[in-house]
Amino acid sequence: MSLYYSSNFITLHSPKNQGLSINLSSESSQFFKLFRVSTASPKSYKPIKFSRERLKLYASLTQSQAFEATPSTFRSKNPKNINVLVVGSTGYIGRFVVKELVKRGFNVIAIARERSGIKGRNDKNETLAQLRGANVCFSDVSNLDTLEESLKSLGFSFDVVVSCLASRSGGVKDSWKVDYEATKNSLVAGRKLGASHFVLLSAICVQKPLLEFQRAKLKFEAELMKEAEEDDGFTYSIVRPTAFFKSLGGQVELVKDGKPYVMFGDGKLCACKPMSEPDLASFIVDCVLSEDKINRILPIGGPGKALTPLEQGEMLFKLVGKEPKFFKVPIEVMDFAIGVLDFLVKIFPSLEDAAEFGKIGRYYAAESMLLLDPETGEYSAEKTPSYGNDTLEEFFARVLREGMSGQELGEQTIF
Repeated sequence: MSLYYSSNFITLHSPKNQGLSINLSSESSQFFKLFRVSTASPKSYKPIKFSRERLKLYASLTQSQAFEATPSTFRSKNPKNINVLVVGSTGYIGRFVVKELVKRGFNVIAIARERSGIKGRNDKNETLAQLRGANVCFSDVSNLDTLEESLKSLGFSFDVVVSCLASRSGGVKDSWKVDYEATKNSLVAGRKLGASHFVLLSAICVQKPLLEFQRAKLKFEAELMKEAEEDDGFTYSIVRPTAFFKSLGGQVELVKDGKPYVMFGDGKLCACKPMSEPDLASFIVDCVLSEDKINRILPIGGPGKALTPLEQGEMLFKLVGKEPKFFKVPIEVMDFAIGVLDFLVKIFPSLEDAAEFGKIGRYYAAESMLLLDPETGEYSAEKTPSYGNDTLEEFFARVLREGMSGQELGEQTIF
């Protein structure tokens, strides 16, 4: 999921155009218009802390030390002889992963829908062009029978499955359908056709699971690890990245146009070590052959120090050569709105997804995308591994020159 601000509005989007709109225009006092949305309210505006015992439970799914694995025989092959099945190949990160796999010489089989992209805007020809160099198989990962038939028709086995599947909206049903069920379908189908290694793109925020998509991801992670425990010939790598560059780029054009940078609280409620999509794709592809990443959960961030929203805003103003101008939104505004809307969802159950979107927005406004230290219960920038070379400052500079083309937030926009 990703954060997007505008100068006058904070808007919570859903696939069905449901939304929470808070008008923050300078011409009027703070007020908000509520429509067709509801969500549950966190108990406090500060980042939520779990008990040390509960954090240790989740940490047991974070630090990868469970058991030794016998390296699969495919790792001794030339990449051109290694068949890698990619699901979620047309998603934002999936496209970069396919490109990196092709670049490294693997034989890539990419699963795609007949209509892919945001709201199915890409047809088959556009998908084939987008996934150039890969063997594209049009199928449906949400239907296990269909997926198995499609893969069997190709006539060969697989060595590795790479899953970049993720719910586009974060809605309750969609999260379980994609982050759990479809991802599990890819595991089952891949295993039946010989796959002995599974690389999963997860998210660092599952460390503190308060949202449905986090719970869905954790359930699959647990089943994936159990699969490896029961079969010495099967391995996994679970990648938990921090924030992507595109999720932090929504205010670049606004600041360029002289608008204030919008942030919650004092701009220091949360921090992240943002990572570029090519760098993340490179790390994911490293997991295909690297034996030091076998049967491990791998939190990963980009290079450099962790950045708060305040620091991101200051960086942006420096790049545009303007005096920093911030609009600070009290986090209590969101808490109050969420509390009211949570009451409404009890009357209108159909607003379940809208309620979840509110929770997601609240979560990303206050929780850091960094490694959660189970001993202290605090996020640790120092303990969050870094990878890659691309920096957020370079990304901001490029967006200022070229715009956000190719970085569309689509249905994953939260604010």
